[in-house]
Amino acid sequence: MQTGLLWYDPDPKKAAQAKIDEAAERYHQRCGVAPNTCHVNPAQLTAHPRLRVVADRRVRPFTFWVGVEDEAALAQCG
Repeated sequence: MQTGLLWYDPDPKKAAQAKIDEAAERYHQRCGVAPNTCHVNPAQLTAHPRLRVVADRRVRPFTFWVGVEDEAALAQCG
């Protein structure tokens, strides 16, 4: 993923999936297209029904990087 939206939410009472939903909604509002991928810190790795969630050590804790991963890159990742 080359570009995306960084979403920071340190609320310990909110589930990671809810935080990803909020980030994805904001990305869709700003960019006009729904994201298909979210990079998260490995400590926040979770399943999501609509987005591919990727553990990424470069992403800080409680930060969610949502955006559109191109199909070629998705195929390479498996």
